[in-house]
Amino acid sequence: MHDLITSPFQGDHLVLRPGSPKGLKIPRVKFVQLKAAVSGGEAIPAWLADAVNRSWGIDLTGRCAAGTVLVREPGPYEFSRATWEINLGCDYDCVMCYLGEKRFEGLDMTGKRRLLEVMAAAGVIWLQMTGGEPLIDPDFPGAYRFAHELGMQVEVLSNGSRLHKDHVLALLVELPPSKMSLSVYGATADTYDTVTGNRGAFERFTAGLEKAASAGLHLDLSLIITRQNAHEAEAMRAWAKRLALPFREYANLSPTIHGTAEPLPSQSPEHLTHRAPFTGCPAGVTFFHADPFGRASICKVGRRPNIDLIAEGVEGLARLGGIAGSLMLRTGGCTGCQLSDSCRVCRPMAKVFQEAKAPLHHYCQHGMREATR
Repeated sequence: MHDLITSPFQGDHLVLRPGSPKGLKIPRVKFVQLKAAVSGGEAIPAWLADAVNRSWGIDLTGRCAAGTVLVREPGPYEFSRATWEINLGCDYDCVMCYLGEKRFEGLDMTGKRRLLEVMAAAGVIWLQMTGGEPLIDPDFPGAYRFAHELGMQVEVLSNGSRLHKDHVLALLVELPPSKMSLSVYGATADTYDTVTGNRGAFERFTAGLEKAASAGLHLDLSLIITRQNAHEAEAMRAWAKRLALPFREYANLSPTIHGTAEPLPSQSPEHLTHRAPFTGCPAGVTFFHADPFGRASICKVGRRPNIDLIAEGVEGLARLGGIAGSLMLRTGGCTGCQLSDSCRVCRPMAKVFQEAKAPLHHYCQHGMREATR
C-alpha cells in the first residue's frame, strides 16, 4: 500500500498521507516533478522527503517514488468529497433515527467496487463511509480497503458497537481512517441501552472506544442529546473531556428520510440550538452523497432526483449541479418568505419538515417567534 497520495484539488495540488488529517500543498511544478518521478521509477525528491519527515515523522529518503506515492488524476468535474451509505441496516433501534425503517440492502461487493471506482474517477479524495451502521456490513472490510487502494482518505461514521472486536480494530489500525466519528447516546448503561434499544450496547461501546483510543485512531465524538438522555448531557461531555477527544453536540433532530415525523418528539427542548443562517453549501457542486444502491444525490437530505452511478458512471454526475440548483429554490410554503435572507435551513431540509407536517418552530423563524410569544 502507498505511503503518500498526491492529487490535484480545486486549482491546487496536495500531498496526503493515508489516515492522517494533515496535508501538504505543493505548486503545480512540483506535482509534475513528483508525477514524473513515479512514472520514471526515480527516487523520492529531496524536497518531498524533507517535508514528509517534518509533517509526519517518517523517513522516505532514497525510497523509490513508484509504490510509495499514488498519483491521483483530476476528475472531470469539481467533486472532491462524497458520503456513502454502505447500507441502511443497523444493530441499534434508536427512536430518534432519521433513517426510519433501517433495511439491510444494497449493492453486492462487485457493485460496491464499481461505485468506488466511479467515485475515484470523479475526483473524490475524501470519502465518508456511513450507514446505518457501516461496520456491520460484511463487505465493509473489502470496500474500506479498496477505497484506500484507490487513494481516498476515508472517514467512518459509526456507533462503535463493533470496535471491541479484534478483527475490526486490526483493520482500522492497519489502514487508519482520516477520522472516525463515534455517536454517544448516554453516559450510563441504563440510559445508553434504553436509547439504542440494545441490551449490553453500552458495555460493548465503552470497550471499543477504549481500545480505539488506546490504538491512537483519530477519533471524535458526536453527543446525541435527546429527551431520554438529556439528564446525562454533562456526564457525556465530561466523558469526552476525560478521554481528551474532540466532541460536538447534536440535539436538533430531523424527520426521517421518508418524510415522517417520528424522531421529533425525542428532541430535548432545552438543548435545541438556533442554526446559523443558511448561506449556501457545496452539495451537488463539489460534494455528493451515494445511497446503498449507488444512487448519487446532492446530499443525505435532498435525495431526489438522483443519478444511478452504477448505470451511468462518472458522466451522470454532470447533471448534479442542475439538480442542486432546482432543489434550492424557495417553493411551496417558503415562496415569497420575507425572512428568506436569514433562513436557517436549506430548502431540501425545509421540504422534509413540511412533508412531515412538523410544527414550524422545529425549523422556521416564523414558528420560533410564535413559540416564544
